[in-house]
Amino acid sequence: MYSQNPPIYLDNNATTALDPAVLQAMMPYLTHAYGNAASKSHPFGWEASQAVQRARTLIATAINAVSPADIIFTSGATESINLAILGLQYQGNWGHIITSMIEHKSVLDCCAKLADSGVSVTYLQPQRDGIVSLDTLFQAIRPDTRLVSIMTANNETGTLQKVAEIGALCRDKGILFHTDATQAFGKIALDMQRMNISMATFSAHKVYGPMGVGALYVNTADPHLMLSPLIVGGGHERGLRSGTLNVPGIVGFGRAAELAMENMSVESARLCDLRNRLRQHILDTVPNVQVNGHLTECLPGVLNVSFEGIDADSLLLELSDVALSSGSACTSDQQIPSHVLQALGASDEQIRGSVRFGLGRFNNESEIDYVCQRLENTVKTLRSMAPLSSATTTNETGV
Repeated sequence: MYSQNPPIYLDNNATTALDPAVLQAMMPYLTHAYGNAASKSHPFGWEASQAVQRARTLIATAINAVSPADIIFTSGATESINLAILGLQYQGNWGHIITSMIEHKSVLDCCAKLADSGVSVTYLQPQRDGIVSLDTLFQAIRPDTRLVSIMTANNETGTLQKVAEIGALCRDKGILFHTDATQAFGKIALDMQRMNISMATFSAHKVYGPMGVGALYVNTADPHLMLSPLIVGGGHERGLRSGTLNVPGIVGFGRAAELAMENMSVESARLCDLRNRLRQHILDTVPNVQVNGHLTECLPGVLNVSFEGIDADSLLLELSDVALSSGSACTSDQQIPSHVLQALGASDEQIRGSVRFGLGRFNNESEIDYVCQRLENTVKTLRSMAPLSSATTTNETGV
């Protein structure tokens, strides 16, 4: 694809490269082991079914699920979120849902769909650092609240929510708790039982697995949790998600989960060091910047920075040798302001000048140093072409 060297890839929040070990695990099921996991009458089907069950167990172990049966395979996190929110069954009135203003669009759109049908939805505004206050959540709970949906880690800023505390509050109130853990899976420790999570959503391609496969964790031990399928026609996945299973993708997801768990502590520390190196260089050499989100309660490889007086799209165009994003990959092509940064109270100028750095497994220190130098020089050049109306030399951090 590239005639010379490819750009340095720093968009790992959008998607990650397929780990070679994951591809190796998938290859048999892309070639000679091509059976349908639902075929019970011959070895091809048996082998496929066993491979799916192994992957299910690996993912369940990675999140300390109650049982491997709690893992429902889907086509990705968006489908999982739709099943979790739109698939809920309740006797009588649906009641009330609580979510936050900074959720992924798939959560917000599901809630909007329910709101259109008469369901009451409360959208919580986070603090300036991106964290949803437990007091704010507590005050929003009503007698008819049925579901709280708060993400584990934000896809634009990397800010982590107090998921365990939210889970405990929901448990005490008898409310179901869904968390979109797509960005967090494989990067920080997740424990479905300790965190009192009713449902959680994941996607393989965010953790060096293949695109097109995801999972929904459903706590089967909760008698109050009843889901209705959105896709019917075969009764696969405990009747919750019909359709022939993507065996190669599921195997890859399982292997990706296994690799992430094996290397989590070391990789997390390494990515923290790289992110801090990048952040400190920006703060030291580029004036008039704002770090968005919490500085410590965040994913190890994520940094969101607003460059005053700079249009992010122009900056990314000049940095053609670095693959970056000016926002969520799910909305960046729509030319709409970041709803996440808006909810955090960022100005229009800060939103226009925001860049997301997503560091990952295959990045190294020399790449970060190169990006730092390119960024410093490019911002200086762009600002010289359009000087700030009120230049200062101070920098701000998220908290």
